[in-house]
Amino acid sequence: MRTTLTLDEDNAAKLREEMARTGGSLKETVNACLRRGFESPSEDDLATPFVVKPRAMGVRSGLDLDDIGGVLEFLDGAAHR
Repeated sequence: MRTTLTLDEDNAAKLREEMARTGGSLKETVNACLRRGFESPSEDDLATPFVVKPRAMGVRSGLDLDDIGGVLEFLDGAAHR
């Protein structure tokens, strides 16, 4: 599709920099930048909170997870000190 497009000066400067970096033409550079923009996550995708699904850990009986020293002793032996 052929069209006329008026660019803001800051965007035009960034396009010139990208053209110099890649050696691409204006058409190639504009199309590549548009593709990257369209493929990036939408605002709605980014706003979706990450949800952690808890699972039972199967903690050994007699192991107090509130006692960090005891947990380290259990895992590493006396060498943890």
